[in-house]
Amino acid sequence: MLKVKDTLRATVHLTFDGRVIKSYHGPDAKTRFENEVRILRHLEARGCNFVPKLLEADATQPRIITSNCGARVQHLDELRTKELFAELEPYGVRHDDPDIRNVTYRQSDGRFCVIDFEFATLLSNAQPSPAA
Repeated sequence: MLKVKDTLRATVHLTFDGRVIKSYHGPDAKTRFENEVRILRHLEARGCNFVPKLLEADATQPRIITSNCGARVQHLDELRTKELFAELEPYGVRHDDPDIRNVTYRQSDGRFCVIDFEFATLLSNAQPSPAA
């Protein structure tokens, strides 16, 4: 297992079988955990395919396990970054931390993906799933 993030708010490990384990700590850990779980479940139900899939959630830790969405992106122009985060809005989500550190690149299909939804917001004007 490889530690890829260790901050006051969260520790993230990448397993060798392609899972991401995120443990929450620090201020409002439980609230941030619950929000990320709610957002990821919402996005999966709407067929959003450029975010991690929630595989497991453990409120007692608090900790989630998700699919891996690729490697962190080092360079992405500001316009493309804004476009990428705007792609979430038809799914009823505003990320609220639209920074390049929350963008990955999935080489298997050449897709930029968005990660880290602990501060995201569900929008009240959410439209039907694009897959519908």
